[in-house]
Amino acid sequence: MLDQKTIDIIKSTVPVLEIHGKEITTRFYNNLFTKHPELLNIFNHANQKKGRQQTALANAVYAAAAHIDKLEAILPAVKQIAQKHRSLGIQPEHYPIVGENLLIAIKEVLGDAATPEILEAWGKAYGVIADAFIGVEREMYEKAEEQHGGWKGFRDFVVDRVEEESSVITSFYLIPADRKSIASYKPGQYISIKFQIEGEEYTHIRQYSLSDAPNEEYYRISVKKESLGDFPGKVSVHLHDHIKEGCMLQVSAPAGEFYLDEESTSSVVLLSGGVGQTPMMSMLNSVIKSKAVRQVTFIHAAIDSTHHAFKDHVQKIASEHDNIKSYVVYEKPLEQDKNQKSFDKEGFVNEEWLRGLALDPKADYYFCGPVPFMKALYRILKNLNIPENQIHFEFFGPAAELSEQDTVNA
Repeated sequence: MLDQKTIDIIKSTVPVLEIHGKEITTRFYNNLFTKHPELLNIFNHANQKKGRQQTALANAVYAAAAHIDKLEAILPAVKQIAQKHRSLGIQPEHYPIVGENLLIAIKEVLGDAATPEILEAWGKAYGVIADAFIGVEREMYEKAEEQHGGWKGFRDFVVDRVEEESSVITSFYLIPADRKSIASYKPGQYISIKFQIEGEEYTHIRQYSLSDAPNEEYYRISVKKESLGDFPGKVSVHLHDHIKEGCMLQVSAPAGEFYLDEESTSSVVLLSGGVGQTPMMSMLNSVIKSKAVRQVTFIHAAIDSTHHAFKDHVQKIASEHDNIKSYVVYEKPLEQDKNQKSFDKEGFVNEEWLRGLALDPKADYYFCGPVPFMKALYRILKNLNIPENQIHFEFFGPAAELSEQDTVNA
């Protein structure tokens, strides 16, 4: 527990962190990787280059400071981050390294404003927060290893088959190399895969949502090839171009705090954009597999039919089950899409259209996709007066902020 003086000092730094948070975390990562380049085997290099990891850490530090007198308020965020840490293989010995370099960064950025008293207070606060993470993660490691079909660290899996789902998304079916049991998972969770790419000094770890209902035979991931833009996806390109049937991959046990509540009988609305469809496919297939009678509305947004993965599969499910409804939104439909009337709305998902669907206000709403898509959906759902406890979402990569005031279209 922290004494009141330490709490007061930490709270007093909140305005400073709001202004200088990202500068501090950027300096922190630079120092960290200079002194401990071996940690590049764990961290996502692309998120570092995009600045997403620095922003996410700055937000986390700010939240910790703002709630230092009631840390239980950030427990959901702690669990979400701890799930990723367990999946990546973060160990207790990493925390002192992080703490030391975080304090150094605070001092370097704030200069004389970072008094010995402030640095001492932050050292104490970091120790309490680190202990909380270590404790939560210890339980997660034990559960991952001791569960039926579970294991410790990374385990060898073989690519059993590869299936093209769209012009940019491919599914990889993974089976354990030892042919023994595999751990089950909750619909919406993910696995981490470690890659050693030829010519690369460090390993790359990526987390991929499992895109099928839980089963005892295989894990399926469905990956978009991110070959365009300022930061092309080195790992996704490697997966698409070089990983074939028979290749070996190292996989950690399933993890994640974003998953379908299978105990609930409430209706469900699944909203996805692009490859954000993958956890939704696991949720949809799980409802069908369990023969649950709960109502499901599946809404997917894609550029056009060539980018639309699992289209036929979802249409088939909707046609065979009265409790499943499916809607498709194409941003830029092709002429053939228009001729075949293969979509329900052109452009973006917006509030007027969603309101017109008369969705159940008591339903649980799950959504995933590009950050602008998610920001818009969060705003729309709040405008539709959907309670916070019925709204569930997942970011691919470091968490970002979803603001009600954001006006970006989905």
